[in-house]
Amino acid sequence: TAETAAYLNDVMNLTLTAEEVDALEARTEGWIAALQLAGLSMQGRDDVTAFIDSFAGDDRFILDYLVDEVVDRQADDVRTFLLQTAILSRLSAPLCDAVTGQASSKATLALLERANLFLIPLDDRRIWYRYHHLFADVLHARLLDEEPTSVAPLHRRASDWYAQHGDSHEAIRHAMAAHDVERAAELIELAVAAMRQARQEVTLRNWIEALPSELLATRPVLRVGLVGARMASGRFDDVEPTLDDVEQWLDAADRSSGGMVVVDEAEFVRLPAQVAMYRAARSLITGDIPATIAYADRARQLADDDDHLGRGAAAALVGLAQWTLGDLEAAERRYSEAIACFVPAEHHADVLGCTVSLADIQVAQGRLGAAMHTLESVRDIASRHGALRGAADMHVGVAEVLLQRNDLDGARAQLQAAGELGAAAATSQYAYRWRVARACLLELDGDATGALDLLAEAARLYDTDFSPPIRPVPAVIARMQVGQGDLAPALAWAIDRGLAVDDDLTYVHEYEHITLARILLAQGAADPSSAATDDAVRLLRGLLAAAEQGQRTGSVVEILALQALAHDARGDTAAAMGALEQALSGAQGEGFIRVFLDGGAPMARLLRTAVDRGVAVDQARRLLAAGGFTTPEPSARALPPGLVEPLSPRELEILRLLRTDLSGPDIARELTVSLNTVRTHTKNIYTKLGVNNRRAAVRRAAELGL
Repeated sequence: TAETAAYLNDVMNLTLTAEEVDALEARTEGWIAALQLAGLSMQGRDDVTAFIDSFAGDDRFILDYLVDEVVDRQADDVRTFLLQTAILSRLSAPLCDAVTGQASSKATLALLERANLFLIPLDDRRIWYRYHHLFADVLHARLLDEEPTSVAPLHRRASDWYAQHGDSHEAIRHAMAAHDVERAAELIELAVAAMRQARQEVTLRNWIEALPSELLATRPVLRVGLVGARMASGRFDDVEPTLDDVEQWLDAADRSSGGMVVVDEAEFVRLPAQVAMYRAARSLITGDIPATIAYADRARQLADDDDHLGRGAAAALVGLAQWTLGDLEAAERRYSEAIACFVPAEHHADVLGCTVSLADIQVAQGRLGAAMHTLESVRDIASRHGALRGAADMHVGVAEVLLQRNDLDGARAQLQAAGELGAAAATSQYAYRWRVARACLLELDGDATGALDLLAEAARLYDTDFSPPIRPVPAVIARMQVGQGDLAPALAWAIDRGLAVDDDLTYVHEYEHITLARILLAQGAADPSSAATDDAVRLLRGLLAAAEQGQRTGSVVEILALQALAHDARGDTAAAMGALEQALSGAQGEGFIRVFLDGGAPMARLLRTAVDRGVAVDQARRLLAAGGFTTPEPSARALPPGLVEPLSPRELEILRLLRTDLSGPDIARELTVSLNTVRTHTKNIYTKLGVNNRRAAVRRAAELGL
């Protein structure tokens, strides 16, 4: 590059920018004669940038030089070979034989390489070659000038050869170049299933949309293929009318009437299930959950037993609907079923996409270990297939779990691995999720401004695809602003969203309402005379009931941690300890750390109190150490004879209620906790008292004066 810049700017007396030099070097591939000719072409021009952008082999200096000095000096048979093979982006002897109709291409290619005639080998075995880009441009221009009627037949021969050798992309490209739209339509229809499997919907959409509309009208397989390709790209226009038209074809008694054309019979058989599936997806986007489930169930019924793709897609759509409703257990089952279908179908990209979603559901269930295991289970698939769509998302999912576990170095490594894979290995969610995770790391590193800037980028790129929008980026921004003490914009966001304490609480908006609770707590801390803290307590109570009912332990742990802070702010230490103990109990064994450490100094104070009072001492100590806070020794206290470990405040409270006639569910309602929490505490009470039933526990407590 330095030599190119020196030559163009110093020798040719041009004043090109570094970007312009790079562009010319790439276009000429370092060919000095072409650089000289480009330099001559640019001298005296006012529109240098425009020239560089369009610089090609049809520039008159390049054209004249190559035609006069190279092309026209070749023997007739070599010159003919050069012109006829100019339509090819890659050359091999068998392909060139098919295009030229000759049987001497191998010798000709060897001759061209020995003569250094702008032929570049693409592999060490000298099987595939290509022409220098500028030389190819010149040859193609001369072919169009001298033999325009031969161009289409040459492309058709190339298309046929590629189709016979299984390269549908090149076969379709050459059919299009030959303006043989009928042949192109046939090839595209035969490629639909493979393109869907590889999740190359953008390419498929571009191909089909390039076909004449009147040709598409009679090809139901292509029309449904276009619907799927558009929906995968976030386009839902004309979905319903197209599906209606296709169903009319399917209902026709005689499919030959009206001129219907079917090339891929297997895909045609699958159309009824596909139509139902796309109607389910459309219903999901419009928020009609009952219709989503009904259409998806119909798609599943219509799919043959060996139609793993159809059955898997239907299961995933029902999973998405259940996820949106907050029924995580049902959603997990459906996603597991979908993955089990996609694996034998070798729809590897769909396996990765569903795996990332399944891990998200497991995180919401509070099962960080299960989520990590789920993500790691597809590492082999991702590594075997390179830049497979969803591979980058898998790394982001692992990074998110590691962030919650406070493994910051591990999270950084995962985000770097995701970035190295690039956009080709990413779904539409990746761009914003990567930035959100990276922003969290920046904030923890002390770069608050950089973190918020990155979140602003994430907000512009926010796209959940078909997944429920359960963690909108503006809410993440509001949380970060609260954590940084910038309450005003966070409050403005809550007002703009119309969030209120008395809202009907749904899973989709749960994250936003928990964010509102954080804002209210910050308001209460800033103005203790306000009712903000009381409002937060009321909101958190409702959120806890909803999250416990939905078995969303991830949310339960966070809500309980916030409840502990709220009770502490109101001076109710006993209630704060009770909520904190429940939060720690729910988090036990899963590695939740950030959900506690994000509470800052007030949470550290509560954790110290927990250590001092003998509440979940080991967990509290680990969290304090993870946050870099000092850890006090628990206060020495006299234990009743025969009691080796003190009962926690919550255990004493439950022990008191065990003396009453209240049942287990009644005790849970009395304490506003789950029945499972009551059972866990009761088991601990029995262990500490050395008994195995309720009556014995009450009797032993009386003996010990508890």
